[in-house]
Amino acid sequence: MLLVGIIIGLIVLVILVALHELGHALAARRHGVVVEEFGIGMPPRAWKKKLKNGVLLTLNWLPIGGFVKLQGEHDSANKKGDYGAATFWQKTQILLAGVVVNWLIAVLLLTALAWVGGLPKIIPNQFAVTSDASYVRTPVEILALKDDYPAAKAGLQKGDVVTKINGVPVETVQDLIKESSTHRGEATQVAYERGGKEGVATVRFRDEDKEVFGAQLGQSEKLRATWSAPIVGVVTTGQYTWATLQGLGNLVADTVTGLFGQLTANSDARQAASEKLGRAGDSVAGPVGILGTIFPNASKAGPEQVVFLAAIISLTLAVMNILPIPALDGGRWFVTAMFKLFKKPLTKEREETIHGVGFMVLLGLILLITILDISKLFR
Repeated sequence: MLLVGIIIGLIVLVILVALHELGHALAARRHGVVVEEFGIGMPPRAWKKKLKNGVLLTLNWLPIGGFVKLQGEHDSANKKGDYGAATFWQKTQILLAGVVVNWLIAVLLLTALAWVGGLPKIIPNQFAVTSDASYVRTPVEILALKDDYPAAKAGLQKGDVVTKINGVPVETVQDLIKESSTHRGEATQVAYERGGKEGVATVRFRDEDKEVFGAQLGQSEKLRATWSAPIVGVVTTGQYTWATLQGLGNLVADTVTGLFGQLTANSDARQAASEKLGRAGDSVAGPVGILGTIFPNASKAGPEQVVFLAAIISLTLAVMNILPIPALDGGRWFVTAMFKLFKKPLTKEREETIHGVGFMVLLGLILLITILDISKLFR
């Protein structure tokens, strides 16, 4: 299953990045910029073919995305057909076309899920058209147990589905939390299902702290829609975009405050800073985490989960590429805009230096995230 998940992940990532690059290529050709090569995967080259429109189509051995090569890619290039010879507005369209494509892919995938399989509800107040919305909930499942806590002591196991507490049906996680809090300190009958068989466990809920049950619980809720599915797809993608930006902001804040917090002499402050750094590390995933953990788990959950994950990754690609990070699309636009605003010439040397430094920083971040991903595998 791990190998299948990795293969599915590679295919999804290559398709999403290739479509992103196709957006750049189409926008470039529309504005008279010559597209020299459109590559699927990264070099070394495995196969090539010259298309009738003059574009060299290549397949490459490394299955990690794709690229598009434009004539005269430096901003200072000025020959006919050069990217550099395009107007600022044309460059804006070319640079951001990939972002638009990835965002629209997310819209299409989320629309399809809402219409066909069910769109997972993962954020508060997730949009729905009330008159055309129906919800499907999965049962309350135990995802993990804490040692020496009531659930584990009573013999409950990971994967058990909790159905009743003292005869009261448990339909949501909130139901279980409410009932367990009501019976704090009491020995209570908890009905569950395991492997299609029903059972009952006597659980004595704790009364010492908030952790009265001692289990991590999981439940998913899916929205289904008909005529409103396209509306749901667009608005939900907008909500997820904002949530992604907020998440990135929190990630940066936790990282910065966590690093500076390590310099304080106060042990409690250092502990709090370490927790922030841990939270930041747990909230990101690189190639190892995505291909080695996330996609295999999604593949086990079924095709709907893979489609949902593809939508989230496509949206993340759109958000990351619109940020003013050197070497990425948004960074290239930002640098071009700043030099134009201050009426300074953006020479080839300056442009290569700026984006070269940005690229090296990105490689360093990818290396750091990869190390964190590998460390998570051994926890």
